[in-house]
This record gives sequence, structure tokens and C-alpha cells, in this order.
Amino acid sequence: MENSLNIAIAGATGYVGLELIKILLKHPKAKIIYLCARKSLGRSISVFDKKIKKKDLPKISDIKKINWSKVNVLFTALPNGEAQKIANRIPDNIKLIDLSADFRLNDHKIYKKWYGINHNCKKFMNKSIYAITEFSRNELNNHRIIACPGCYPTSVQIPLIPLVEKKMINVNNIIIDSKSGYSGAGRNVKKRFLFKNLFDSVSAYGIGSHRHMAEIDQELSKVSKRKINVFFTPHILPMFRGILSTIYLETIGKNNAKKIYKFLKQYHKNNFFVKIAKFNTPIGTGEVINTNYCKFSVCEDRKKNKVIIISAIDNLIKGASGQAVQNMNVAYHFNETMGLQ
Repeated sequence: MENSLNIAIAGATGYVGLELIKILLKHPKAKIIYLCARKSLGRSISVFDKKIKKKDLPKISDIKKINWSKVNVLFTALPNGEAQKIANRIPDNIKLIDLSADFRLNDHKIYKKWYGINHNCKKFMNKSIYAITEFSRNELNNHRIIACPGCYPTSVQIPLIPLVEKKMINVNNIIIDSKSGYSGAGRNVKKRFLFKNLFDSVSAYGIGSHRHMAEIDQELSKVSKRKINVFFTPHILPMFRGILSTIYLETIGKNNAKKIYKFLKQYHKNNFFVKIAKFNTPIGTGEVINTNYCKFSVCEDRKKNKVIIISAIDNLIKGASGQAVQNMNVAYHFNETMGLQ
């Protein structure tokens, strides 16, 4: 176990980067020594979030100015395509924890298909680990690059992966309806969603083509050992943060909603950041906002072979910065909850 870690954050001024700073400031084993961005060089990070008031934080600097001999961990909260460039340049002893999609997919051809750019760090694609902590904690220490999953896939996979692995559901009929606060689209949300009433309406987007489908399909296919393609439609809500995913499933054999509830409760009993509501209980994002928890509820449908799972996370924490720190904690043998309570 390391006594303490020197941290650099690239993309410090975005929504995820700012959340990461807040978490690491509470972490007794982490010291932030570099905050990097492309703009606002030399300015205080508090300009971007008044809640960050610690005076001894470094000023915003260019990543090219980092003295890598002083850094243990680099968090990258950058647009897709940027972390792969950095991975090629940094020393091998630095742990890279990436919050973009650059190392989530195992195949560079699939990456180009979904993200529209060539992957420039193919040599590390199969050496990185796709890490939802609850499923990968035993392997995190063995990988130099940790790829943190997308926010929607995190909310979906925590209840789904055990069911697919146990062959309790029909994998050809997985339907996912997800809703997210607009922070999930980043600071340029108004440019990405040009319609006038963004903050007064609920809108579907990425219908049948959202990029997160690639990693959901990949990870479910791994545990199933057969190709899975889910139905997935995301929506953006006129609220800042939070994700609620409603998952419609068809059971196999004698399985039903009650059996699935009991199985998942047993499966996740030792996963601190997974909460399971009482059977048939409606839940909402308000129960997990500003936390690293994933809370889900298993509900029965009027058809006995159908199950509805509702899963809630904070997209900026469990769906991004919190899970990144949770992965760091496990990789370095710290208490998994350190900095996250």
C-alpha cells in the first residue's frame, strides 16, 4: 500500500474534473499537484467552481509542463481521442485512469465505427482494463491503464451483468430506457442540443446509435460468451445531474421478478456502493445525487415472465469521477470508500 499518491488531473475545468477535485480533496491519501487544461492557464480552479476554496491547490497549467517524475496517478477527463495521445507519451510507471471512451473498447475498428476517429494507441487497447469496480476489483492492480465506463453503461451493467452471467434472462430482448441530467453532455450542451426549449423539455437523442451501446454490448457479450445487442434509447432531462435507467427484461425458465430480486441482493451484498430497494419499490435520482451509490429496484410486471429494473446513479460521481476514485482506491489497496463518503 502506498503512503500517499501525487495526482495530476487533465481536463480539470470540466464538470467531471471539478467533481474529481472535490472528491480528492477529501481523500487522505491523495495530493493534487497538477491541474491541467487548455485554457485559463495560470488561473485558480475556484473560478470554475466557487465551492472549491482550498488555497494551496495548484494553478491551472498546461499538461506539457508536468514533471512526470513527481506523479503517481494521472486522471484524464478529456474529450474522446485525447487520452490515447497522452498514453503514448507518459512514463510506464504512471497509472492512467481515463474517464473518456479511449480505452473502453477492445477493438480499434469498433472504436472508429462508433467514435469516427482512428485510435492512435492500439498497443494499449488490450492492456487496459474496463473497470466497473464491483466486477473488476481483483484485476485493477495489474493494469497500467484503467478505463472508467460511461455513465449510462454503469447504471445498466451493475444490475444486468450478474443476470446475464447466471443465464436468468433472455439476452435477445434487453430494452433500456435511460434519462440523464444535461451535465452528462458536458459544458457544450447548448451547442450539442440546438433546439430552443432544452431546459423546459424531455428529449430523446442518439436513438439506435448512442455510442454507449458499443461498450454495453461488449461487456454483456463477454459474460454471456455470445454476441448481445441491446435496445437502448437515452433522453436528456431539464435537470443538472442524475441518471435513471429503466430496464425491461424477459426471464428464462422458472425465473421471475422475485427470484431475480433475491439473487441480485445476494450477489451485491458485499458491494458497499450498491443499494437495492425493497422489492417493487419505485425509486428516483434524488436518492443517489451527490453520492457514489448505484441504487436499483427490481419490480414485477403484470406478465409473469417480465421484469422491470430501475437503476439510479449520479452521472458525475458513480458514473464518472467517483467510480474513477473507487478504482484508484482498489488498485492501490486503500479502503474502497476512501474520499467517497
